[in-house]
Amino acid sequence: MMLRNAAGRRAVATVATAATALSLALALSACSGTTKDSSDKESTKAGATAKADPGAALKKGLKLAFLPKQINNPYEKIVDDAGIEAAKEYGGTGKEVGPSDASASSQVSYINTLIQQRQDAILIAANDPNAVCGPLKQAMKKNIKVVAYDSDTAKECRQLFINQASSEEIGRSLVQHLGEQIGHKGKIAILSATQNATNQNTWIEFMKDELKLPEYKDMKLVKVAYGDDADQKSFQQTQGLMQAYPDLKGIISPTTVGIAAAARYLSDSSYKGKVVLNGLGTPNQMRKYVKDDTVEQFSLWNPEELGYLGSYAAASLASGQITGAEGEKFKAGKLGEYTIGKDGEVILGKPTVFDKKNIDTFDF
Repeated sequence: MMLRNAAGRRAVATVATAATALSLALALSACSGTTKDSSDKESTKAGATAKADPGAALKKGLKLAFLPKQINNPYEKIVDDAGIEAAKEYGGTGKEVGPSDASASSQVSYINTLIQQRQDAILIAANDPNAVCGPLKQAMKKNIKVVAYDSDTAKECRQLFINQASSEEIGRSLVQHLGEQIGHKGKIAILSATQNATNQNTWIEFMKDELKLPEYKDMKLVKVAYGDDADQKSFQQTQGLMQAYPDLKGIISPTTVGIAAAARYLSDSSYKGKVVLNGLGTPNQMRKYVKDDTVEQFSLWNPEELGYLGSYAAASLASGQITGAEGEKFKAGKLGEYTIGKDGEVILGKPTVFDKKNIDTFDF
């Protein structure tokens, strides 16, 4: 999926500045000799001087814990299961734990428990970038590696962020696709997850920025609604949007729960075929809505690959191969080699656009 060429406005940064001293202070390496039983002072000091050992082997018996936004989210279940399976490839073990709701502070108690269990790494899709910071910093002081995936924490609260794709590319491309579908005219709305979700808010900011360009002068964003990544609430929010704006031309839902719920509402309403729905979804969720012409197209990366990459990144951190500094490289099994970018970001790759022509070739 390519962004349209436009000098200086859609280029996604691929070259970043040198990693800051703060990120090095957080990069606690397993090869430093500090154990999870060491004092916070000793662990912090070790992290400040830790250096990557690219030749180190992945340690056997590593314990990884995946902490999704909510335990019953079907998309994050795919991500986490793939990461758990990946751990078996290098002799580690993984598990998924998490809350049943996606509120800002719901993950805190789980992090505290994982610290007590002395996990080697915690992988988290943050519901709020700051609410989880306190316990995550405590985890890192105890030499537990922290990897954010899908939805980032504040940068000082983790060593790596595994991003599914360039945030700018995701946000801008969703507006571009919808614009083409509605002829760049009409009222549009966004159906998001939670108000504090880092990834959603970042994408939405790029959507709003894209809408400022001249070609969208006849398109108007009238509402950003929040379904809290809950199926029924997302369904009701879609219904509410159509009641408030019966002349709405399009909806962007950058959440797999939201787009499926919105499609379900539209498919049984008088708005089917009149309101364009685009966003991020899984092929298995959206297949029937593509085939019954409720949805023409939607996008997503491969969530299995996201979990797989996160698992290997966490193992590389815990084994001392990398510290999380910009420019370091590590191998992610069958996915090949990845390079750490600015602020500890690792990008999986470009998302795929799904439609009637290709949707049956995917199963996730």
